[in-house]
Amino acid sequence: MRAYRAVFKLRMLLGLQYRVAALAGVATQFFWGMMMIMIYEAFYSHTTGTPPISLNDLITYLWLQQSFLAFIMLWYRDMEIFNLITSGNIAYELCRPCGLYGFWYAKLIAQRLSGALLRCSPILVVAFLLPEPYGLDLPPSWASALLFLVTLSLGLMVLTAISMFIYISVFYTMSPVGSTLLIGVLGEFCAGLVIPVPLMPGWLQQIVSALPFRYASDLPFRVYSGHIPVPEALWGVLIQLAWLALLVGTGSIWLRRSLRRVVIQGG
Repeated sequence: MRAYRAVFKLRMLLGLQYRVAALAGVATQFFWGMMMIMIYEAFYSHTTGTPPISLNDLITYLWLQQSFLAFIMLWYRDMEIFNLITSGNIAYELCRPCGLYGFWYAKLIAQRLSGALLRCSPILVVAFLLPEPYGLDLPPSWASALLFLVTLSLGLMVLTAISMFIYISVFYTMSPVGSTLLIGVLGEFCAGLVIPVPLMPGWLQQIVSALPFRYASDLPFRVYSGHIPVPEALWGVLIQLAWLALLVGTGSIWLRRSLRRVVIQGG
């Protein structure tokens, strides 16, 4: 555990150094958030009937997406790990006195956490100060706020476990492009980052709910706004824990099998 804590701490300190890049990301995400809000505002103004999610809840959903983008995007990757696999320098990683899966997992968690810490605060502060209907609302209750933090943290761990499959696949493909695009595009859509899950057709929502992607973003964001009530959110936490155990267990087994076929040129 000391090795995992050490790499987590070092990766956090390294990630927190890129402040200028984070400010550029904040500007981009704020612009994108405002654009999406205006698009949905125009859409709602011409909608008849009762929408499956209110405009205020949807705006909160969108601001949280932009604030915690580093938590929920599968294309947010570590090129150093890809280079280790494709160059053969994975041999150095195998000499470490700790499990490779846990070592990379701690590293990737720290990378996403440091990126989110630098970006989320400015976006959240500005979003709270915006006038209606463009501003970010507070959670309806303390229970929703607490469950939001729990589901967001578990969602980060679930998404990192999913991203581990991208790195493991490179042992077979020797290129991260295909698996990153395939899993990234599928995950982005099923997580509700293209179309919010409540606005999807019923049959598509059933398919998305059977996959782990929405539990990294859609669940915590709707818990925050109260669109998902507390009892349903508690079931969501149990599902997140089940997915986390399944993904980590499967990923660990696949990584061990992949390492058996590794060939290092020159030795």
